[in-house]
Amino acid sequence: MFDNQESLDAIRDGVRSLCVNYGAEYWRELDERKAFPEAFVEEMTKAGWLGAMIPEEFGGSGLGLTEASVILEEVNRCGGNAGTIHGQMYNMFTLLRHGSDEQKEYYLPKLASGELRLQSMAVTEPTTGTDTTKLKTTAVRKGDKYVINGQKVWISRVQHSDLMILLARTTPLQEVTKKSSGMSIFIVDLHKAIGNGLSVQPIANMVNHETNELFFDNLELPADSLIGEEGQGFRYILDGLNAERALIAAECIGDGHWFIEKAAKYACEREVFGRPIGKNQGIQFPIAQSHIEVEAADLMRWKACWEYDHGHNAGASANMAKYLAAEASWKAANACMQTFGGFGFANEYDIERKFRETRLYQVAPISTNLILSYVAEHILQLPRSF
Repeated sequence: MFDNQESLDAIRDGVRSLCVNYGAEYWRELDERKAFPEAFVEEMTKAGWLGAMIPEEFGGSGLGLTEASVILEEVNRCGGNAGTIHGQMYNMFTLLRHGSDEQKEYYLPKLASGELRLQSMAVTEPTTGTDTTKLKTTAVRKGDKYVINGQKVWISRVQHSDLMILLARTTPLQEVTKKSSGMSIFIVDLHKAIGNGLSVQPIANMVNHETNELFFDNLELPADSLIGEEGQGFRYILDGLNAERALIAAECIGDGHWFIEKAAKYACEREVFGRPIGKNQGIQFPIAQSHIEVEAADLMRWKACWEYDHGHNAGASANMAKYLAAEASWKAANACMQTFGGFGFANEYDIERKFRETRLYQVAPISTNLILSYVAEHILQLPRSF
């Protein structure tokens, strides 16, 4: 699990050398305007980082989830927001693992080169939330097309993506013997879809996270938009979701390190009553505790990535990694804010921005409470709570 540190260090160095061109002022200014980091995403794409997991025969680097997690971790550790690029990382797995040869041959080289972006995945709905098996968006086969009707919410980066992964029900819930059956995955060309059956309504929110509500009104998709086998979409999407949770854990770990390093440095420099505030255990202990918890979460991240990359079921580890990392980064954010005191609220220190960004991961892409329910039911064999 730790036998490739040299190659991972090379990835860290490469990402850091790029991120140095996108410092605090860049991200702060974008946050003020609620703007998308187009220049950063473009440079990350050209450098090959967003195509890292695409097999070499399709123009990528052929790396795994472990390496992808390091890329996102370093972006956040450098003070950036990897939430602007992580979609292409985890959405890729659905296409990689379940796409047809024709789909992979067509899309993957274009994704590797940056000609296309796959930044969006449409699963969540307003009335079902994380109760995915009850989603109401339908895909009805009519000749050589599927007709899509329904609604999605909290669907990110649609405005800066060419393609979107869509989960819809192809067999009515009342006609399946298992509620997770009867759903299918599609790849949507957003340029063709928007204005032709798909409308997009942006959602203003507390962080600079471009997200939307989607409305499908008789959107027609070619039959070859279907990924894999009809009715198996829920099983397919779990691959992407487990990857997503491990990658979000890595982002939180990057955030955690950023907060800890920022707080520790300030605690050594800031003097009150004639001594550095870092001499006080009331300052030391929360920072030290956060460091311990981030390091512990990191170990679970490595386990989840190792399991995923070696073809094992990473569901439990990915969920636990996400839980531990989200908790650790949020505690680190609070420790950093408390260390800086009133200055932590000033935009120029970037703490309030990162504070808001890392808070998101307590509720998304899956809430910490649902992870606890998962562990209780699937690992500890406790009765289902919902």
